[in-house]
Amino acid sequence: MKDTLSAAEARRIALVAQGFRAERPGPAATKQHLTRLIERLGVVQIDSVNVVSRTHYLPAFSRLGAYPRPMLEELAWARRRPLFEYWAHEASLLPLAAQPLLRWRMADARDGVGVWKGVARFLREHRPVVDRALAQIRERGPLAASELEVGAKGAGGWWGWSDAKRAAECLFWSGELTTATRRGTFERVYGLPEKVLPRAVVEAPTPARDDAQRALIRIAARAMGVATERDLRDYFRMGVAEAKARVAELVEAGELLPVGVKGWREPAFLDPAARRPRRIEVCALLSPFDNLIWFRERTERMFGVRVRLEIYTPAAKRTHGYYVLPFLEGDAITARVDLKADRKAGVLLVQASHAEPGAGAETPERLAGELRTMAGWLGLEHVRVEPKGDLAERLTRAVSGVSASRRKR
Repeated sequence: MKDTLSAAEARRIALVAQGFRAERPGPAATKQHLTRLIERLGVVQIDSVNVVSRTHYLPAFSRLGAYPRPMLEELAWARRRPLFEYWAHEASLLPLAAQPLLRWRMADARDGVGVWKGVARFLREHRPVVDRALAQIRERGPLAASELEVGAKGAGGWWGWSDAKRAAECLFWSGELTTATRRGTFERVYGLPEKVLPRAVVEAPTPARDDAQRALIRIAARAMGVATERDLRDYFRMGVAEAKARVAELVEAGELLPVGVKGWREPAFLDPAARRPRRIEVCALLSPFDNLIWFRERTERMFGVRVRLEIYTPAAKRTHGYYVLPFLEGDAITARVDLKADRKAGVLLVQASHAEPGAGAETPERLAGELRTMAGWLGLEHVRVEPKGDLAERLTRAVSGVSASRRKR
């Protein structure tokens, strides 16, 4: 018989699968902590918005606490690192073991399959530019697009990119280049995979497309604990038909267990190894691009909260703010805060704060504690709450109370 989970059980399974736990190592976190976490998640989204912190730093902060930030940079972009960049969910960091599993997507980019038509067209129609870019990187070593002496320098198509940038990105998407490092204002530096990635990864056999996709679905299922087919498909942005077929194959093999979740309209699938905790005691601020909430449909289904990214919404029409982080308390999202790191003033600015229906009497104090932890992690001295939002008054008192109690110590 198919197992049936309550909505609360599904939430707790998902949270523990995502690496949330009450005890966090914080500043004592090691590279092993961080590597294990990213292996558990399978993928971490990259985004350049730096209003608070670039998003790839935040999932680890949510789960490990105030870990040393340079640690992630070393794992991602140092000479010897266990991570690589590719287009997985969106632009992403992934464990090196996933590189062979995404070669079918690189082949699709070269062949113009699906969303990659423009990439293949550029590679085909601008071959001299592409070839010169590749030749310069072979001769000179890793280079940023701004250092490539190819094509037109002025603004062109694709977000105003130069020909050099378009060539480098197409070669990145097709797997002919990879990220050697990042520098300056987060500029990607491109290198040849055989020069950047470990030899064992480069020479690893390329799995059959179906095998690779099944492996990606397994990673997604482990990272989510319990998920619908649409959830599993979204994690690595797979096609509808392919994801449906791979999920069915894993169910038949006993590697995914069909379950029902009360309140979910679609069938769900459980990772057989998923833990089923009776209680979750966590407090965490979540990046809007966090794995837990990046698929908005799943977030609303699981937490009963409608999360929308309002960066591109005109200011007057925003409901919660520009860069809004939901606050996870236990197994519920109980608040959300629009944050900005004012680095010049040394202040973590709460531009707006709103309570959710699940907020309790202790929510402001717990949120205040997490905000102060984040401020310290970002190298900021204070938290300041602006008088905007239905939680602002209580949060202001809680922040002041936390500050007072710490001064007494």
